[in-house]
Amino acid sequence: MEEQAIVIAMVGILGIGSQWIAWRTGWPAIVLMLAAGFLAGPVLGVFDPEHAFGELLEPMVAIGVALILFEGGLSLDFRELRHSGDAVWRLATIGVLLGWFFGALAAHEIAGLVLPVAVLFGGILVVTGPTVVIPLLRQSSVQQRPASILKWEAIVNDPTGALCAVIAYEYFRKVAESPGATVTEVLLPMLLAIALAGVLGFVAALAIAWAFPRGTVPEYLKVPVLLTTVIGLFVVCNLIEHEAGLLAVTVMGVALANMNVSSLRSIHPFKENIAILLVAGIFIILSASLKWEDLAYLNWRFGLFLLALLFLVRPLTIILSLLGSSVPWNERLFLAWIAPRGIVLVAISGLFALRLSELGFDDGNVLIGLSFAVVVTTIVAHGFTIDFVARLLKVKGNTQPGLLIVGSNPWTISLAQQMHELKVPVLLVDSSWQRLASARQKGIPFYHGEILNEATEHNLDLSPYQVLVAATENEAYNTLVCNEFAHEIGRDSVYQLGEAGAEDDRHALPDALRGRALFESGWGVTEVGERQMQGWVFRKTKLSEEFDFEAMQEKLPSSAHTLLILRQGGQMRFFTHAARPEPRAGDTIISFSPPQTRTAEEKAAKRAGKKSGSEAQPA
Repeated sequence: MEEQAIVIAMVGILGIGSQWIAWRTGWPAIVLMLAAGFLAGPVLGVFDPEHAFGELLEPMVAIGVALILFEGGLSLDFRELRHSGDAVWRLATIGVLLGWFFGALAAHEIAGLVLPVAVLFGGILVVTGPTVVIPLLRQSSVQQRPASILKWEAIVNDPTGALCAVIAYEYFRKVAESPGATVTEVLLPMLLAIALAGVLGFVAALAIAWAFPRGTVPEYLKVPVLLTTVIGLFVVCNLIEHEAGLLAVTVMGVALANMNVSSLRSIHPFKENIAILLVAGIFIILSASLKWEDLAYLNWRFGLFLLALLFLVRPLTIILSLLGSSVPWNERLFLAWIAPRGIVLVAISGLFALRLSELGFDDGNVLIGLSFAVVVTTIVAHGFTIDFVARLLKVKGNTQPGLLIVGSNPWTISLAQQMHELKVPVLLVDSSWQRLASARQKGIPFYHGEILNEATEHNLDLSPYQVLVAATENEAYNTLVCNEFAHEIGRDSVYQLGEAGAEDDRHALPDALRGRALFESGWGVTEVGERQMQGWVFRKTKLSEEFDFEAMQEKLPSSAHTLLILRQGGQMRFFTHAARPEPRAGDTIISFSPPQTRTAEEKAAKRAGKKSGSEAQPA
């Protein structure tokens, strides 16, 4: 009991710790997790998951993979396919067949695996995997279309690759048991079972979509019911056909994502958190479970096979699949390079290694070590080069943090214009076309629509915007916007104008729901509106070693208020009622100040005040 508890604690520490280090350093999190698990397991022998969990390890990993695929399916909206649907469809059909063929050919001719094992492993290699692709896309900034294609391919092809391996295994097993069996006799029952699993996944999604909005499940039980349904569906479909459960849970996730079940929005933060924990845990467990004897099978032929996988199999699959498509060639080449493998490849390879050995294929033992070699090679190769290749092929998105401003009025338009002139990605959002007229005339990027409408998430790419400012005339609406986006952008990155002048709302709006209040004074909508009418303007000031923050304050009118600091790297730090960032040389300060400059008498009075204040300080 103590051993299992220690292993669980160590897995959590290593997994989350690796992701934190990745966040701080910019290194691929998957690489760090693999390294941490490998060091803790076979290298240092800190713990052995197989010894701790025994026969429970395989079902634990399988259920974890199922939940990850379901969570990934929930992020797939068919409206994303309006720009990339043709490419996704090609990769999910033609690409699977070509990848299977080229992968099996390379495994047989280059790695030297016997034909049945090579065909089965070629099917598994179709998998790219959301557990590695999505973290890479999260850490790097890639344009929307290639990122969408990679995400869809990873999630859709995960169960497809598993089913390819099942088909290959069942075929060779049936042929070994009944040499006279035809392909139809072998494949037809299996295909029917797979189709049944897909139907069950869709029916489960329909049941959830019907029950949740009608109040048949209380709010506090929705997440447990959903997770239990996913696990139960996975287990039942696996009883029908091996690995069919992966297809069923993926279908269920995609179906639910496209049924507009509004009550599912409340569980999004939970399912994202559970996915991060599962990815971290499974990667640590699988890499720590690796044995030195699994690597003893690797030789120079396997090295050549890995090179062929990177530079021949994947490029040929993508280029041939997308011939005649609307995807530009630079994006095709990017897709041809990025194909990291992950959890599903290792989990399925380990499962079939045992089964192939039971059928008398000695090369089955090679699959465990070879699958880990594929995972490590592809993750390292693609994880450390994705930014460079994206820049080289000009598919890199905007890496500078952007500012999303909700509400079009003279104050927000002035702020947006100031940030736009500083080359900061900025977007002004309002549901009124009339209120956006001035922004359109000034050439400020804008979006006409309701920011809280679910369709906006699919019509508008919000990923470039890491900071949100809600500044409409409605204080309660600003709070609602900040609370809605806090879990996506971060509670510390959503701001709204303060409560000053909004006494009626003061008791109705809890601080836990509000965004950070802009300005140290906590000015509200009324205060900034009045000053805007009086001619107040935004000013930008660049600090240096010679011209520091105090010198800037001397130059500005005494009533001026500093709003934010723009760092040299593009990061924005706002002055709020609760936080005051530390200005430094190289920063650009954005302040809101009266139109007139400070008079000589004001400057002298301020200097005298500072001097008397410093003399009054106790020694």
